[in-house]
Amino acid sequence: MPILSLITYAPLVGVAAILALRFTGRPDDAKAVAAAKWIALITTLATLALSVLLVVQFDPNTAAFQFVEDHAWFASLHYRMGVDGISVLFVLLTAFLMPICIAASWRSIETRVLEYLIAFLVLETLVIGVFCALDLVLFYIFFEFGLVPMFLIIGIWGGKRRVYAAFKFFLYTLLGSVLMLAAILAMINISGTSSIPELMTYHFDPAIQTWLWLAFFASFAVKMPMWPVHTWLPDAHVEAPTAGSVFLAGILLKMGGYGFMRFSLPMFPQASHLFTPLVFALSVIAIVYTSLVAFRQVDIKKLIAYSSVAHMGFVTMGIFSGNVQGEQGALFQMLSHGLISGALFLCVGVVYDRMHTREIAFYGGLVTRMPVYAAIFLLFTMGNVGLPGTSGFVGEILTMAGAYGASTWTALIAATGVILSAVYALSLYRRVVFGDLTNPKLAGITDLDWRETAIFVPLIAGTLILGVYPNYVFNLTQTSVDHLVTVYQTAVGG
Repeated sequence: MPILSLITYAPLVGVAAILALRFTGRPDDAKAVAAAKWIALITTLATLALSVLLVVQFDPNTAAFQFVEDHAWFASLHYRMGVDGISVLFVLLTAFLMPICIAASWRSIETRVLEYLIAFLVLETLVIGVFCALDLVLFYIFFEFGLVPMFLIIGIWGGKRRVYAAFKFFLYTLLGSVLMLAAILAMINISGTSSIPELMTYHFDPAIQTWLWLAFFASFAVKMPMWPVHTWLPDAHVEAPTAGSVFLAGILLKMGGYGFMRFSLPMFPQASHLFTPLVFALSVIAIVYTSLVAFRQVDIKKLIAYSSVAHMGFVTMGIFSGNVQGEQGALFQMLSHGLISGALFLCVGVVYDRMHTREIAFYGGLVTRMPVYAAIFLLFTMGNVGLPGTSGFVGEILTMAGAYGASTWTALIAATGVILSAVYALSLYRRVVFGDLTNPKLAGITDLDWRETAIFVPLIAGTLILGVYPNYVFNLTQTSVDHLVTVYQTAVGG
């Protein structure tokens, strides 16, 4: 059974059903809108069920790609799909967050609802395709076309400056991807193949590696995003609808880190080793600088967006440490950040739906009116800070341990980012939740309803379970990470 293709294209079944509603009746009819929401939710839950089945059937004892599909496509290109320990959990994370995004949009989106749901379902197909693709051309198609639905989500259903934010997001990421396309064509020309497994064993000349690495770095650094090409992210987050921010922070940012682990380290190891000091420098600047910038924000969403840039600094630092602790920490941090940052944006969405403002100064004393919300917000704030017992702690401590093994000063400077994250995160929580309820407009604000609570439950469970027993992740990733590190260190003489 081609389970990867089933998972990848299952959301398109929902797209077809919603399109049938769109063209056979009135798209603004209340019944059609309600039916479309249930179609989207059921489709994404079915995709999640298939993803769980994939993980259950996955063999963690081999570094080889599994569930491989290889079919002639056109010319000399092949349709190749497969997953290993590095990619399989990203497929699960994508499928896990998408039903949450649909449920979070249940009441907040009131215009062009059918088109909105279609955009999310198409986005899910394209993003899962990125993590499953084993052909360079197929990877690029999924990677690049993923820009389109997110561009529409921000540009149509976003805030007041949505068009500016959408174009900034599109142009930044497109520019880096054009350089990656040139590198892909060069790699195919040099090696004679577009197969990713074959290219991972192909030895490119070190001089050529430098240029190929820089081209891929341009694309992945923007996608992460790394400092100083991070400026599109706060604008995109602020203007995007809540579900758009959840998926952007939870999944799309991880495509850059996945790219570094899939392409940069195994295919261009000498170049990766050469540029490691540069990546470390950019990582610690991102961790410290964006944490300071976050502390000065007046918009809750923008503060969380800058914190995402800082946390991605830990990821790049761990990836380019080139040791097992760093790679495992980077993988775990990406998965953990997907849960915690997504939950934090949902927390912002809860109060925004009620009061239609994200200004920090507007709030205060919410604990007296929204005790359940305050408790959930506290949990994810602590996870974002890296409190032991939450998944945020495991990723941060491992990435710093890995960086310490490669560069002591990098780890020490990055450690200050943990302190700074506590400063801005706890300051935000104190100002929004504690204090006196002085704003009369907040007197009628209500606590979480059953739908909102149900949305948070799986995120709470994931954050706590992975924080207490991270081996659920490490048992699946260990063999593939060990293989990646062995290949990298052998190539650079480590």
